[in-house]
Amino acid sequence: MKYKAIKFSRNNQAEFISDLRKRVKDYFDSNNISVYGNATMVSKTVVMFLLYFAPYGLMLSGIITQPWLVLFMWAIMGIGMSGIGLSVMHDANHGAYSKNKRVNFIMGYVMNVIGASTVNWKIQHNVLHHSFTNIEGMDEDIDPGKLMRLSPHAPLLKAHKLQHIYGWFLYGMMTFLWLTTKDFKQLYRYKKEGLLKGQKRTYTGVLIETIISKILYYGYALVLPLVLIPVSWWIVLIGFFIMHFITGLSLGLIFQPAHVMPTAEYPIPDDTGNIENNWAVHQLFTTTNFSPKSRIFSWYVGGLNYQIEHHLFPNICHVHYKRISKIVRETADEYGLPYNSEKNFISAIVSHAKMLKSLGRPSAV
Repeated sequence: MKYKAIKFSRNNQAEFISDLRKRVKDYFDSNNISVYGNATMVSKTVVMFLLYFAPYGLMLSGIITQPWLVLFMWAIMGIGMSGIGLSVMHDANHGAYSKNKRVNFIMGYVMNVIGASTVNWKIQHNVLHHSFTNIEGMDEDIDPGKLMRLSPHAPLLKAHKLQHIYGWFLYGMMTFLWLTTKDFKQLYRYKKEGLLKGQKRTYTGVLIETIISKILYYGYALVLPLVLIPVSWWIVLIGFFIMHFITGLSLGLIFQPAHVMPTAEYPIPDDTGNIENNWAVHQLFTTTNFSPKSRIFSWYVGGLNYQIEHHLFPNICHVHYKRISKIVRETADEYGLPYNSEKNFISAIVSHAKMLKSLGRPSAV
């Protein structure tokens, strides 16, 4: 079934989202607050970039040469790279970082600076994941490949029985796929499905951009360190691996527990492509928040622990999610709709692990 054939109900509790949007708008208007980023967003951007580029500079300049400290610098770069993806690039590619479109464009293209394709990410995340959350065959976030089964409607393999054990390692390997084959395979698939037209880009243009971006990335992130850092080459390679493993694991542990949970539903369209709920209600049934009271954690992960608010209002900067979450919860309660939330990050990981184990067994079908 083509993605365009999916149709959400226009009638099933349609008043929920209209009332919610009005209440959220009233919050911003009455407090004279912009829905975009603020000084907190700018300061966070500076911190995340420093976490990524400062250790890089310290290594290349020869200030840090002790092997264990070099590996520690790569680890900090991994934390910075994760933070850039979660807290900077993500908002920018949703158009929520700034009211200035050029600023959003520049900050969004940081994705290319850290080795991936901004265009592909927008299609996979903004278009497919946000539009068709947890719908098998539409949402690529629940289709990471044959080794992981993240939907009860996906084929079940014998290996999936152990995915709750090995899945964490595969999450850590996520960005290595971006660096190698995924972007090219994904781009070709999006070309065939006509999804590049929505980005107003051509296949050839994005392909050239992707190739150049990866050459530049490998040049500054791997070749220069191999040449300039005065340690054995294998120390650099291990450091590069550590950086990307931390990034991949961080992204996996933030994004997957938001949707692959025991409380999440996986709606199936009928023969004509219709979904029972309207789009906003569908988001509530397929999404979970976690750790709502942890300010430091929320700061680092770009407010993505408020995944419900993000899915309902992707064009609002994440620095506002905590404040509007009360409005969203109260409105959901008023309409008798779910508002799934885990108390903390650990409980979210535990629940996600239980879901992975369940999906690895026939009973999950």
